[in-house]
Amino acid sequence: MKRICVFCGSSVGKKEVYSKAARQLGKVLAKNNITLVYGGGKVGLMGVIANSVLENGGTCIGVIPQSIADLEIAHTGLDELHIVDSMAERKDMMAELSDAFIAMPGGFGTLDEMAEILTYNQLRIFDKPIGLYNIEGYFDGLLNFFDHAVEEQFVREEHRSNIVVSTDPIGMIKNLKAYEPVKIGKWIEDIKEESLN
Repeated sequence: MKRICVFCGSSVGKKEVYSKAARQLGKVLAKNNITLVYGGGKVGLMGVIANSVLENGGTCIGVIPQSIADLEIAHTGLDELHIVDSMAERKDMMAELSDAFIAMPGGFGTLDEMAEILTYNQLRIFDKPIGLYNIEGYFDGLLNFFDHAVEEQFVREEHRSNIVVSTDPIGMIKNLKAYEPVKIGKWIEDIKEESLN
């Protein structure tokens, strides 16, 4: 596993613990020679984790849309900075460049990026692991929603189990490396059967 994409907020959030966790993860990535792929910003948790990787001798690749770069929030100290035309192109490039993904606390953008990877894994578009770095229970509500979706039979238990959840960056990376993709698809066979009745 050479490159991990980290999705996280363009804000540092309310609690200092989020920035502390970003610094810890950045250090772990650098010390394990894992390149950080991320959204290319110098602000928020994005900036914190990028700076941590760089300060610890690691490598950072940023991908940022031109419209956001024009606001002068692109990180100019990265090893590589790709400026793209749209948010969709940004997500596609980050996915292509990365071997695995970690979602840290963030807002709608982080949720969007994470959901796309979960969907791609479910549909077997690719088989790349994703972990939730669940700092102080930040993702507890989302994990409860996933459990509810399983109970209501909109998500398979196998796909729910695909998500690596951890509060420890070292354990997270070990579990991402040990990931084995689910060999079943979505409930398409059930949909086809129901459409015949």
